[in-house]
Amino acid sequence: MSEKTPVDFWFDPLCPWAWMTSRWMLEVEKVRDVEVRWHVMSLAVLNEDRLDDLPEGYRETLSRAWAPVRVVVAAQQKHGDEVVGKLYTALGTRFHNEGQGATREAIAAALDEVGLPAELLDYADQSPYDYEAELRASHHEGIDKVGQEVGTPVIAVPGSDGEQIAFFGPVVTPAPKGEEAAKLWDGTLMVASIPGFYEIKRTRTQGPIFD
Repeated sequence: MSEKTPVDFWFDPLCPWAWMTSRWMLEVEKVRDVEVRWHVMSLAVLNEDRLDDLPEGYRETLSRAWAPVRVVVAAQQKHGDEVVGKLYTALGTRFHNEGQGATREAIAAALDEVGLPAELLDYADQSPYDYEAELRASHHEGIDKVGQEVGTPVIAVPGSDGEQIAFFGPVVTPAPKGEEAAKLWDGTLMVASIPGFYEIKRTRTQGPIFD
């Protein structure tokens, strides 16, 4: 049996578009010989040096972005990499599909669902944050592959020459399933593997459609 291709996926739990892409990646795991490895990145870290240039509403959103990533990184540090994907699913389902938002109640319920200790919630608002260095290292590992002018998610895959192919996105709604998920994966890898390729884009005409 051939080894599965590792796909590194960096996410911020607060981002609904990263959530859509992550659900697509779970579909890709079913139809292609890949295995997703989950990592945290942070929109709050990405934007911390340009807060004065951002709209007030987005600044408020970013202020709520710290708590979930802090809890996920603390869970990872204390309980291993294998809890990251499960906790992300539990958080994202509550934040996005169920419309609860990134509340302390939603984070606490997600921890309980995946069998993690309730005291991990203490890391949400902790200052100074015990795992600050680890959070920032995870963030920069992903964002440094694609540059500062993008957001979440970031995906990286081994290329045929041994170098990683990394890209932001894809941004898609609803999350494709089955053969549609496979087609999007194959096409994304095809264009991302071309040296000098940077962008395909069109105006979004609808928001995320959560199943």
